[in-house]
Amino acid sequence: MLAFLLSALLTVSAPAPDWRTPFEKGNGNTTTTHAECIAYYQRLDEAYPEILLREAGTTDIGQPLHEVVVSLDGDADPESVRRKNRRVVFIQNGIHPGEPEGIDAAMMLARDYVQKKELRRQLENVTLVIIPIYNVDGSLVRNSTTRANQNGPEEYGFRGNARNLDLNRDYIKQDSRNARAFAQLFQRWQPDVYVDTHTSDGADYQYTMTLIATQKDKLHPVLSQYLTQRLQPALYAGMAKRKSPMTPYVDFEGRTPDARGLQGFLETPRYSTGYTTLFNTIGFVTETHMLKAYTPRVRAQYDFLDLLVRYVHQDAAALAQARAEAAQQLQRQTQFPLAWAIDTTSAEKISFRGYEGKTKTSEVSGQPRLWYDRKAPYTRPINYYNTFRPTVSVTRPVAYIIPQAWGEVVERLRLSSVQLRRLTRDTTLTTEVYYIADYKTGQRPYEGHYLHHQVEVRPEQQPLTFRRGDYVAYLDQPAARYLVETLEPQATDSFFAWGFFDGILQQKEYFSDYVFEDVAAELLQRDPALRQRLQKLQKDNPAFASSGAAQLDFMYRQSPNYEKSHLRYPVVRWQGGKLPVE
Repeated sequence: MLAFLLSALLTVSAPAPDWRTPFEKGNGNTTTTHAECIAYYQRLDEAYPEILLREAGTTDIGQPLHEVVVSLDGDADPESVRRKNRRVVFIQNGIHPGEPEGIDAAMMLARDYVQKKELRRQLENVTLVIIPIYNVDGSLVRNSTTRANQNGPEEYGFRGNARNLDLNRDYIKQDSRNARAFAQLFQRWQPDVYVDTHTSDGADYQYTMTLIATQKDKLHPVLSQYLTQRLQPALYAGMAKRKSPMTPYVDFEGRTPDARGLQGFLETPRYSTGYTTLFNTIGFVTETHMLKAYTPRVRAQYDFLDLLVRYVHQDAAALAQARAEAAQQLQRQTQFPLAWAIDTTSAEKISFRGYEGKTKTSEVSGQPRLWYDRKAPYTRPINYYNTFRPTVSVTRPVAYIIPQAWGEVVERLRLSSVQLRRLTRDTTLTTEVYYIADYKTGQRPYEGHYLHHQVEVRPEQQPLTFRRGDYVAYLDQPAARYLVETLEPQATDSFFAWGFFDGILQQKEYFSDYVFEDVAAELLQRDPALRQRLQKLQKDNPAFASSGAAQLDFMYRQSPNYEKSHLRYPVVRWQGGKLPVE
C-alpha cells in the first residue's frame, strides 16, 4: 500500500514535459541553433511513433542532412506511402539560414500535428516530410550582421554554404553535396506539393508574407489549372482569415511596386521550385518580410504551412487526379518550351497594400534617396504581370544518346532518377547532331560557373560511332521534361549553359598560315563553288575582305583538315527505331 501511494505521489508530482521549442522559450527574437533543432526533433522521435528523424545524405561541411517524417501510422517508406494513396507535402527550411522563420515554424508544426487531436486528423491521408535545415553549412556560421536589412532575429546563419555557394541556385548543376542529397530525397518521395521557406528583401509594404507559386505558364496545364483555381485561392483566403493577408512576391521594375506593378518570378530549374516543376510537383516559396518583427514572421510561416496541409487533406482526391493526368499527358507531349519571356501586354489587377515611396536628401551622399513612409499606407489596384510566353521550343526526340565520357552529366541524371540504358556494342548511327552556332558567356563567375546564354544551335544529320556502354535515355519516362531542359543546349539552365560541355568549344588542332596558304589556293582551284562563296563574303563584308587571317580561317573551316568535333555537342537526339541496349 505504501509503495502504491509513493508511486502515485511521484506520478502526480512529476512535471509535464516541456515541449516548447527554443524559439518559444526565447524572447520572440531568437531562433534555434542547428544542434538545438536536431535535438528537438530527436526528442519528438523518441516520444512519438508518428515522427521519425533520420539522416538523408551528407553536406559539404561533412555534417548529415536530416529529414523528418510525420505519419500517423509511423509509415516512413515512400513506396508504401504511395501505395496507401497518401499525398506528400515536402517542407524545406534553412536553405538560407539567415532566413530562419520556417525552421522555427516547422518545429512547432511537427509537434502540434502529433499532439493536437484536430490537427492529427489532417494526416489521415497526408504524409509530412520536413528538411529541418537544408544549408547545415551556413547554419553553423552564426552571426548578427550579414543580414544588414533584416529586423531580427538576434543571431542567425549565413547565406552561403561551406563552398560559398547559394544553394538556391544549385538544383540543376548540383555542385554541392547538399543538392545531390536533396535530389535523391526528393526523388524518393516524389511529393505532391513542395514548400521552400524564405525571408524577402526589397521594398517596404504592409504584408508580413508574400508568396512565389510555381509560375503558372511553366507548370503543366492540368496542374496550373488546379493551382490557380483551387489551391492558391484557398491559401490566400485562409491567410486573410487568419489576419495575415498575402500578396504575390514583390518583384518589380521601377522605383516602387506601384510605379509599374509587380511581375511574376520565373523560377528556372536552378531554383528549388524550378527543379521540382520538372517533375510535376507544385511548388511554393514563402517569403516573410524582412522588416516585420520576428515573431509575426514565424507565425505567418506556421499559418501558411498549416493551411497548406489542411487543404491538401481536404482536396487530396482532386490533387491526386491532377497529378495523374499531368503524368499521362506528359507521355504524349511533343513540344517542350526551353526558354520564356514575360508578356508585358498581359496584366491583371490586384489590390496591393503598400507604403508611399518618397524622396529625401541622403545624409551620406547628399543626393536624393528613396524612403517608405509608414505613416502613409495605401491600398490600391496595381498591375500584376504573370504571363510568360515560350521563346524557344523543341520537338521531343525518341531518346538522347550520351557518350560515357561525360560522367559528371550522367551522375546528375542518375541523381534525378533518370532511367538510363547502355549500348551493348559499338555501333554507327546517323543521328540528329547539334553544332553550337553561337552563344554568349557571362564576364564574371556566377555560382562557380561562367554561365552561357543566348545559345543557338545548327542541327545536322550525321553518322557517328558510339561505343559499347554509352548511355541511352528514352523519353517515355517520368523524367522526360527534366531530360529536355537539361540536355537541350538552348534551355536556360541546360548542362551546356552551366559549362559541363565546355571542352567542345575549343579547337585542338590548327594550322601554320604560310603552309596552309598553298593548301587553300589548291582548294579554290578544285572547287569553283567554294571560290564563289569566298568572293561573296569578300564583297559583302569589308572587314572580312581586308583580313587575310579571317579569309584563311574560313578556308580552313571548309577543308578536310578542320576537326569535325569542334563545337559539336556530344549529346545527340535519336529519332529512329530500336537501339542495341541492355
